[in-house]
Amino acid sequence: MAEKLGIHSSSFNGWILGEHGDSSVPVWSGANVAGVNLQKLNPDIGTDADKENWKDAHKMVVESAYEVIRLKGYTNWAIGLSVADLAESLIKNLNRIHPVSTMVKGMYGIGDEVYLSLPCVLNNGGVNSVVNMTLTDEEIAQLKKSADTLWGIQKDLKDL
Repeated sequence: MAEKLGIHSSSFNGWILGEHGDSSVPVWSGANVAGVNLQKLNPDIGTDADKENWKDAHKMVVESAYEVIRLKGYTNWAIGLSVADLAESLIKNLNRIHPVSTMVKGMYGIGDEVYLSLPCVLNNGGVNSVVNMTLTDEEIAQLKKSADTLWGIQKDLKDL
């Protein structure tokens, strides 16, 4: 998204929640540059009515891992860099916020015992806390759908 806006990636703030893949949830309501909320500038951001077609940015995120695998056969560098970043927060007790899988039962109306990616504060004790993001009703519905997708897979595994 930063590239599309013509700014450095560190100047853009945005989150993708849920599972890593097709049912991941872009938090359009929280996407911002220097505190300027992009949804306030473009109320249709991420929807089919969006003339700027930001939905394609999320599609690109979802497809990026598949593209790397198609071209390279694996995604080891991206995974290695992510693990190093997480390890640094844990080892150095940084209390830094990362999107990591955590138990979401009871959050956002999710009733099943599933793990989804949410922003969490990490320190040398592991997940210290989960950031309770203010989501729109649509984003909550998408997060529940992501949970249902994973629960369907998990439930089948429990039956084995």
